[in-house]
Order: sequence, then structure tokens, then C-alpha cells
Amino acid sequence: MLLTVFDTSGLPEEDRAEAWWEATALALVTTRFRLVEPESFGARIEAMALGTAQLSALSYSALLSQRTPQLIRRSDPEHYQLALVTFGRQGIEQARNNVLLCPGDMVLYDSSRPFDAFAGTTRDRAESLVFQFPKKLLSLPAHRAERLLATRLSASGGTGRLLSQFLTGLAEEHATMRPHDMVRLGSIGLDLVTAVLAEHLDGDEGRAGASRPHVLFLRISGFIQEHLGRPLTPAAIASAHRISLRYLQRIFQEQGTTVSDFIRQQRINRCRRDLADPALRNVPVHAIGARWGFPRPADFGHAFRKAVGMPPGRYRTAHCPPTSAASSSPGAGASAEPS
Repeated sequence: MLLTVFDTSGLPEEDRAEAWWEATALALVTTRFRLVEPESFGARIEAMALGTAQLSALSYSALLSQRTPQLIRRSDPEHYQLALVTFGRQGIEQARNNVLLCPGDMVLYDSSRPFDAFAGTTRDRAESLVFQFPKKLLSLPAHRAERLLATRLSASGGTGRLLSQFLTGLAEEHATMRPHDMVRLGSIGLDLVTAVLAEHLDGDEGRAGASRPHVLFLRISGFIQEHLGRPLTPAAIASAHRISLRYLQRIFQEQGTTVSDFIRQQRINRCRRDLADPALRNVPVHAIGARWGFPRPADFGHAFRKAVGMPPGRYRTAHCPPTSAASSSPGAGASAEPS
């Protein structure tokens, strides 16, 4: 089971609404809401940290919620959230899309965009599992992912079913997992989310007649993921796929990025994952950078700081704090790694 972070059962009725607002703002995103039946409202949130990702199990009485432009300007974690409905009916409207969800359906939404949502009925509670992660970690271009916001993502088969089983299994087996497994499980979850979104995008584009550039982009992006730890240049990638450098650049331009930027972002994503992994705490920062294609520590520090907003050493401290023994040992604060 997950760790309970909020439960209204021990609160007076008059305090539940405000407590729920505070809990969801901390665990998910800030919203404003209206309870359908305030006098009988009940809610519970359980959560588990998965490195930079998080899995939450939510159960609550019927309500209407809204994330407004004002709330976004006030606080935005810049996360995607993928919800798996496990009980009741829910609905959400975002990015000009509107969807009604039943148990077994999944939906993607964006903390940086306004939305209106409802959950439950006057008779039933709503229950869902929510997997949230930084938007920068999704390897799909943002303009493609946005097409799937507030649309139904089926969990009845294919990669959707695998993702559903994975999230459900995480929630059920949390107590048996070791802390250093969590970062890897978060990465697996992110890979499965990416696969589900890509499957839906490919299906839509396939029905419309998939273009050769799109098929090549999928093949080339997979090639890049497999070779991130090796030297990669646009010219070498073009040669490996028997296309011209100009054509390769055009393929990535159509996806809203460049070859070099795509490679750099994927490498940074892998570095972020490893820096947050407790099992890799003793691996020097520069070694993690070198593992993913940044052989020069100064170049790694500059690229990481530009992409993430802080040096890699500080990122590791924030997401993977040292153990008490390590932090109290002589010279624990000294480091020759890029900071």
C-alpha cells in the first residue's frame, strides 16, 4: 500500500474542504473546487515518490474542480499527469478537448493549461491512480503530446494495458519495495507513458496516412535512445539511416526541435534519472555525465544548468539527499564535481 498523506475521516466536517484544498495543492496542483454534497464529503490521498515522478491514489466524494490561468501563474510545477480511473465516472476539459471517463480509461492533462473537471456522482465516490512527472522528461515533442490532452487513452489492450497493470501493481506492492528501487520504477513508468502516448499518436496518424518522415522520426529517435552513451552527431545518424543530413534536419524540424537539441535533452533526462537514484549516490557526478555523452565535466555542468536551472551537484542533493552517515563524515561537503 501507499503512504497515506491525507484522510478526512479524522477531521471535523467544517474543516474538510480547506484541508482538502491544501492537500491537493501540495500533492498534485492547486485548483479551486465545489463540493457536490459538503455535509458528507470525504477524501483520501495516498502517495509514493518515484524519483522525480510520483504515484498518487485518490478517493473522494463528488466534486467539481477548476485550474484557472490565475492559479497557474501563481504556482505551476510544469508537470504532466496521467490518471487511471479505477472507480466511478470522471470528466475533464482541457486544450479544447472534452472527455468522459469510466473505470479502465486513462487521461493525460497538463498543469500549465487551464482545465475544468468533475468526479463522482451524488451516490458514488471517484477513485483514480495519478502518475505525475516533469514535462521536460517526456521524450515526445510538446506539440505532439498536447494533441492527446483530455482524450481517452484506453487501458484495455496493448501498451495501455501494460501501463495500467504497472500502476496498479505499484500501488499494491509498495510496501515490499526498497527505496533505491523507486527511481528505476519511476523511469519505467515514464517509458510506459511515453509508449502509450506514441501508440495513440501513431494510430491517429496511421489512419490519416502516416508519412515517411514521421516513420523515420520514430525509428531515428529510437536509435538515438539506444546510443546516448556513445558519440552521436547528426552526420553519423543520417549516414546510419542512409539519408542526407538536410533531410534528417527537416524531419526533426517538423517535430519542433533539432537533432542536436533532441540528443541533448535525452541525455539530460538520463542524467537527471541517475542523479536522483539512491543506488548511484556514490557515483561521481562527472561519471554520470560521461556515461550519457558528456565526457568533459565543465560541458556537462553548463548543459545541465542551462536545461534544468541548477548545477548537477545541487540537483542530486535536492532529489537524492546524502545519508546521515555520509553527511556527517569528514569532508562530506567537499566535492570536485561540477556544481
